[in-house]
Amino acid sequence: MAVENCSVFIEFIFLGLSSRQDVQLGLFVLFLFVYGTTVVANVGMILLIKMDSRLHTPMYYFLSNLSFCDVCYSSSISPKMLVDFLSEKKRIPYSFCTIQMYIFAAFGDIECLMLAVMAYDRYVAICNPLLYTVAMSRRLSSFLMFLTYFMGFLDSTIHTCLAFRLSFCNSNVINHFFCDIPPLISLSTSDTSINEIMLFICGTLILGISIFTVFLSYTYIIATVLRMKSAEGRRKAFSTCASHLSTVALFHGTLLYMYLRPSSSYSMDTDKMTSVFYTVIIPMLNPLIYSLRNKDVKGALKKAISTKLFLG
Repeated sequence: MAVENCSVFIEFIFLGLSSRQDVQLGLFVLFLFVYGTTVVANVGMILLIKMDSRLHTPMYYFLSNLSFCDVCYSSSISPKMLVDFLSEKKRIPYSFCTIQMYIFAAFGDIECLMLAVMAYDRYVAICNPLLYTVAMSRRLSSFLMFLTYFMGFLDSTIHTCLAFRLSFCNSNVINHFFCDIPPLISLSTSDTSINEIMLFICGTLILGISIFTVFLSYTYIIATVLRMKSAEGRRKAFSTCASHLSTVALFHGTLLYMYLRPSSSYSMDTDKMTSVFYTVIIPMLNPLIYSLRNKDVKGALKKAISTKLFLG
């Protein structure tokens, strides 16, 4: 009977970041700038790595994949959010919500795992420099990327299929600015225990693998660097890790705050602000962090600019 009396919704409605109409235009301009910077900076990073032969190493192969991931990750959220700032009702069709959730969840997982792969790459480069080109071969690098993408899309498939098998009878209003999994399943009138269990297990597994790999890699890196007799060698070793550590701190720090703080401190408005940071802001910051703190990237950028000016 519950199924027979259930109203079938063909769309969801977002409450968005703010209900105040007087700030919508300002938010649109701000996030248009952020999204534009994200796309230009990340696509620029990919092209720079492709064009400069000095950057054809495993480290920059992983970095170009991180930039690709950031573009896809941000593009699953930002364009719709920008349209909603200028719309009176923030509607999203049921099918589009499914696609948005799938892409966001997949690339969120991929980015998390990719940071672990990059930490392992830094471990091999610093702790076993003479064997680096052999240990981090093209075949191994490609396999690690394949595994990262496979796990990300598999996890996203599980959560998306579980989420959209649920019934939504009472409300189609999502207190968020995109189709995130927890706000969506909280609307359901079905039993969501399986969704919550799988969300906890898969989230803990992926985040746990990433954090453990990063922690273990940098434990060995720090131990190796501290044994170096040359102060210049220690400085160089730490400088190669600084950009990656900054990215890890931003991304994992935000996720840990989201999911490991006491439940008594949960607030949907706070969660939305936190979500903005890791879905929109971090994808913009990643290429800037790597370009500002990495001598190889800065050198390649100067070379590309000087070549362009010379040819122009």
